[in-house]
Amino acid sequence: MFIFFITLLGYGLFTFFQNPPRTLDFSKTKTISINDNGSIFTTVTSAKTIADMLQEKKIVLDDHDMIIPDKNTLIYPGINIQIARAIKVRIFADEEIREIFTLTKTVESAIIDSRITLGEDDLVAPTMSTLLKNDLKISITRVEIKEEILPKPIDFKTISEEDASLGWRIKKTKQKGIKGIKEINYRVVTHDNKEISRKILEENVVQEPTPEIIMQGTYMKLGKAGRGDASYYASGWGEMNASRTIPRGGFAKVTNLDNGKSTIVKINDFGPQSPQRIIDLSYASFSKIGDLGQGILHNVKVEQVLN
Repeated sequence: MFIFFITLLGYGLFTFFQNPPRTLDFSKTKTISINDNGSIFTTVTSAKTIADMLQEKKIVLDDHDMIIPDKNTLIYPGINIQIARAIKVRIFADEEIREIFTLTKTVESAIIDSRITLGEDDLVAPTMSTLLKNDLKISITRVEIKEEILPKPIDFKTISEEDASLGWRIKKTKQKGIKGIKEINYRVVTHDNKEISRKILEENVVQEPTPEIIMQGTYMKLGKAGRGDASYYASGWGEMNASRTIPRGGFAKVTNLDNGKSTIVKINDFGPQSPQRIIDLSYASFSKIGDLGQGILHNVKVEQVLN
């Protein structure tokens, strides 16, 4: 606003000295020029001062408008009067609404006039070059771009090792697993303190994880083996495996002698009824040693697990 005022003042003084008043009767009719905020016209007046002329011509100035020369200036023929009309704008910034009156012409100049400081990455809407109009809303979004480093745990792997000295149902932890740590460097963008985006720039492992080692016993004491057919069946009671020779709650090792696959099952039912079949298996147990499409496995060995 100060620069604008100096410009108008300079122009007024220039006009004054280009056309210096001589001995004048200020009460006589005079032709003058008025530039009212870009609208230029000439008029005739017998007013003595600019204030009188404004009243005569019914030209109303608001409190924030500017006129050069001053209202108390005597009017002489050919005087050039400059009027700058203030524009009211509303600036939304930092969770505040600032209403200002400005004599500037663009959004950028209005922001400077309001003494609001913009950051390098701040967003302004409408654009800085937009021409002002009354009641224009100007929105300033504070943008912060920063890097943030955060630690993140790395899960450890579990490794299973066999131990023939341990019973098959025994597991022991040989080495306890410890999670590792990696640092993630993020690029974080916030608008008015609200996070908008987060992008990973790099990841650095600062501590490798220690794997957990579990010892699985494999020693199995087996009873007398039986051979025959194995079938499978469904039960509303869940996964069921049936034997006529191994009591409920016991375990059996079932081996498909045609392919060498074997599985350990828990006996929780009595059967099968057919004498050719030595065991009935659940769907899951049967599928571990054979194809469900076969229906019956004809070359199966069943051994009771004694430990």
